Amino acid sequence: MKSFIVGSLLAAAVSAIPMPAPAPPGIPAASTAKTQLAALTVKAAYDDGNYNRDLFPHWETASGSCNTREFVLKRDGTNVVTNSACTATSGTWLSPYDGATWTAASDLDIDHMVPLKNAWISGANAWSTAKRTQFANDIDIPQLWAVTDNVNQEKSDKSPDVWKPPLKSFYCTYAKSWVHVKHSYALSITSAEKTALTSMLATC
Repeated sequence: MKSFIVGSLLAAAVSAIPMPAPAPPGIPAASTAKTQLAALTVKAAYDDGNYNRDLFPHWETASGSCNTREFVLKRDGTNVVTNSACTATSGTWLSPYDGATWTAASDLDIDHMVPLKNAWISGANAWSTAKRTQFANDIDIPQLWAVTDNVNQEKSDKSPDVWKPPLKSFYCTYAKSWVHVKHSYALSITSAEKTALTSMLATC
């Protein structure tokens, strides 16, 4: 009986351990992010009125039969099971923006850390289709995140001076990732955006 109780307590303790937050590759150290932020061009965003999401071909094949969305769901989930088409049929996902845990892939969106329209008004309007495709499907930097769908929809194409993730504890990682993506693609930032990012990096 005693061993049963101890075993039950251990099982409860293990189940109470929080899931680790997903960490896409390439998130820089805070000091590196601050250096990268200082190197970004600061200027007003330019919206030429020609943005269309289809100008950024996305959810391209990432690995085997998996497109980019499916790849990120497998990468960022725990015990993810997929069918022959690479569709996630089960698993557990922790949304780092709001701390919510989900067991159905349909409750998740794959967020572009730097939204496609934000990229467009920050310099991507001058890119080739090939470069925009690379940006929209980049799994080598912290650009793609599996997050709660309605949180992603609330974010939409907003920059950090307008929208921040609900979890303040994620401000540091969010800002480091945003800066690194912009730095990787030589995208500009606005003055308000830089102020917000500086404040968020101060929480690191």
